[in-house]
Amino acid sequence: MKKILLTGATGYIGKRMINVIAAQGYQVICCCRDKNRFSKSVDIDDAQIEVVEVDFLKPETLENIPKDISGAYYLMHSMSNSNDYAESEKQCAINFSNYIEKTDCKHIIYLSGLANEKELSEHLSSRFEVEKILMKCKVPATVLRAGIIIGSGSASFEIIRDLVEKLPVMVAPKWLHTKCQPIGIANVLDFLIFTLFKEEAYHKNFDIGCNDVLTYKEMLLEFAKIRGLKRMIFTVPVMTPKLSSYWLYFITSTSYNLASALVGSMKIEVVCRPESLAEIKQITGVQPFSYDTALRRTLAKIQDNEIASSWKDSFISSRSDSSLKDYLDVPKYGCFVDLRTEKYDDREKCMSRIFSLGGKNGWYGQSLWKVRGFMDLIAGGPGLRRGRTHPENLHQGDALDFWRVLYANKEEGKLILFAEMKLPGEAWLMFKVYKGKLWQKAVFRPHGLTGRLYWYSVLPFHGIIFKGMVRRLATGV
Repeated sequence: MKKILLTGATGYIGKRMINVIAAQGYQVICCCRDKNRFSKSVDIDDAQIEVVEVDFLKPETLENIPKDISGAYYLMHSMSNSNDYAESEKQCAINFSNYIEKTDCKHIIYLSGLANEKELSEHLSSRFEVEKILMKCKVPATVLRAGIIIGSGSASFEIIRDLVEKLPVMVAPKWLHTKCQPIGIANVLDFLIFTLFKEEAYHKNFDIGCNDVLTYKEMLLEFAKIRGLKRMIFTVPVMTPKLSSYWLYFITSTSYNLASALVGSMKIEVVCRPESLAEIKQITGVQPFSYDTALRRTLAKIQDNEIASSWKDSFISSRSDSSLKDYLDVPKYGCFVDLRTEKYDDREKCMSRIFSLGGKNGWYGQSLWKVRGFMDLIAGGPGLRRGRTHPENLHQGDALDFWRVLYANKEEGKLILFAEMKLPGEAWLMFKVYKGKLWQKAVFRPHGLTGRLYWYSVLPFHGIIFKGMVRRLATGV
């Protein structure tokens, strides 16, 4: 069985590629910085998956990657706005390239952004640099460049949906007239898998997209048409990139970092080179479906709760880029604790209620949570807008409103959440079913005097929120 290396295995595309690669009969070697964030599909045999912990900024960790790999997917990229993200991306690519040359790898495939090489945004420039590094590698490389990806859980689709469903009338930036060429997520996965080991694709880059060339305004109006919504859109020339970023941040569920990165790219026309798209379609046999079809397929997946991955579960949506295991050991000293217990009526029902918290299901004491979410949004945090990927299931690494899931095990009866809201400290919320009771513990580790003042200021609300929540989770009433 051939081994295929998959970097970015916990990312939006990477999560979906695991099943796609395994379906072709390959063994998937999944790379992630933190094994705690990895969750395997139940449809894949254990023998077909190996998880290795690798940080591509630390060359010594690359030794965890088996030497006998046959192919590799490079699906790592950042949408961070930190000053050194471009340098980090470059160094990751260099370290990857240096190591991959020591293996048996015969082909590298890199998924990049659709680029107008005459005018590149900051983030597309960084991806273009990565592309050049991989192309210089001794192992043959193929670059697939995609623009707006339409799929359940994709950042682009969620922004389109938020704008259309929330705003009957939009006063939008002038970049809504920019042309782009979208592509459905299923077609992206098809291009990725059917390009593998195709020698005619070696040492080349290709643009991938559907046949529809649309402005962002036309994409929004098409979504409205499918949803049966009447929408009016006006564009104004006065919105600067910063104002446009704030516009997306406050109206949609995106983070400010991601909004800023997307605005930088949306100002530039990104349309496929016809000859490039035609060539890769001939090589792979993939015929992309239309934007209309991509939207309808995506809406059907959402309706059926079949969201395989979401950008919200990526650390792009977080306040930090830290490993989960940095917070998994909940501190015991120098912390404030709110501990409550309640006898549960039925263990299975109790766990079901716990694992259904947040998102559209809401929180017990919902009005106060909404107030806290709004305050967090104003402060620059995620607020409650991220929701959850699935209404009932939770996995390590999932975003859950302004929390991140650190540990989730229904059989063990345990759930640990870490706060990603803006706080003068660090906060955990834990649930455990033990000896006929539900144990609910909130832990706050303050940062200095400000953190302590914060704890005492919200303490009166804890009695309302946490007391009612533990009772409702344990008994349902």
